Amino acid sequence: MANGGIIGPVQTVTSSVPATITTFNSSGTLTTQSTTSTLRALVVAGGGGGGYDGGGGGGGGGFKDVSCISVCGSTPYPITVGGGGGGASGFARATSGSNSVAGIPSSPTTSTGGGGGGSGGGNCTAGKNSGAPGGSGGGANGAYPTSAPYGVGGCGTACQGNDGGGGSGFAGPGPGNGGGGGGATTVGQNGGSGLPGCIKGNGGPGTASNITGSCVSYAGGGGGGGHPCGGKPGSGTAGTGGGTAGGFGPGIPAPSLNGGTNLGGGAGGGGGGGGTGGTGGPGIVIIKEPEIPAQAPGIWSMNEVYDNVENGTWTN
Repeated sequence: MANGGIIGPVQTVTSSVPATITTFNSSGTLTTQSTTSTLRALVVAGGGGGGYDGGGGGGGGGFKDVSCISVCGSTPYPITVGGGGGGASGFARATSGSNSVAGIPSSPTTSTGGGGGGSGGGNCTAGKNSGAPGGSGGGANGAYPTSAPYGVGGCGTACQGNDGGGGSGFAGPGPGNGGGGGGATTVGQNGGSGLPGCIKGNGGPGTASNITGSCVSYAGGGGGGGHPCGGKPGSGTAGTGGGTAGGFGPGIPAPSLNGGTNLGGGAGGGGGGGGTGGTGGPGIVIIKEPEIPAQAPGIWSMNEVYDNVENGTWTN
């Protein structure tokens, strides 16, 4: 009974190691546990800023959730968390968000910052009223002319996000409305005309991850800014996962247009009449090191005992 009554060799039992989740809201260093050989990484970039004057919404930051990344135990790895892009306060395109990076040599994982929303009002210069490319593309600004050129939504990055929505032409007493910024799962809807129709560009929804044990959505797009429609406030709605709604228009207060903090959310576009766009939300990096169960490698299973007895290979 020197082996405690267990059939098989003398055991060397290892203790279990619980799963470990490390959240980076800002840049830092990950040092893995000594027993860790693989991990999972959620990497979300900063969201894009919102456009000016009925501007397009900012695109959500790039979203990447990667499993089975090979690592060495007790090793430091650099982590970069991207900041959100600044909103436009004049006739220039809003700033895009910054990249987030899990710097693990075996599988470096980078998510691309969300695209800035287009601005421009009556200025249809290409690059000002169109959304910027990014993890998800920024939405375009609504343009004053009744015909092209209208702003186009920025392109998203493959496997990270989707395109932003296009702007619309003038149709009534107000300018067109900005397109919504792209989110991680759904293309931002195009901005519609000021009147009739009253359609504003909505931010594209983000994507949910369960890496922390609860489902949380990240990288939603910002809504396009708009003008009052029929005397009523109006703006593009927020994309779930940190996106924010666009501004309402002249003289109408609106809540903060800034994207959700550490969600990589795109900012809302500024309302018509000179509204400044919001600032994109900073990204996040979350690392999950899996549980290592307790092990007793020398124990014989009942099936192994039976098979050895049947085959005449069992050794006392």
